[in-house]
Amino acid sequence: MARTTRELRLRRHRRVRRRISGTAERPRVAVSRTNKHISAQIIDDVAGRTLAAASSVEPALRATTGGNVVGAKAVAQLLAERAKAADISVVVFDRGGFDYHGRVAAFAEELRAHGLEF
Repeated sequence: MARTTRELRLRRHRRVRRRISGTAERPRVAVSRTNKHISAQIIDDVAGRTLAAASSVEPALRATTGGNVVGAKAVAQLLAERAKAADISVVVFDRGGFDYHGRVAAFAEELRAHGLEF
């Protein structure tokens, strides 16, 4: 039986989430992308709280598109600023079942460039 791309991605995501969990000391950066947008959250899974979030659909980022590497870097920069404001410097990266390539890789590299460690 053929599986859809979405089903395969969700299977990969579940496999990764078995091993990755965010804590108060080391929260999880969860990345989600579509063809047009990219968004991310910094999550404390133990408390079940989102500590910071950024998305390409926000009014501040409407000028840039989230559908390319430049947009992904802009969202990552905004998320890094919000993480610093929330006093977060060490995280664990959750690629959400997406390939670590293109926009997802650029997003991660931009977070590292702005001081987040993972």
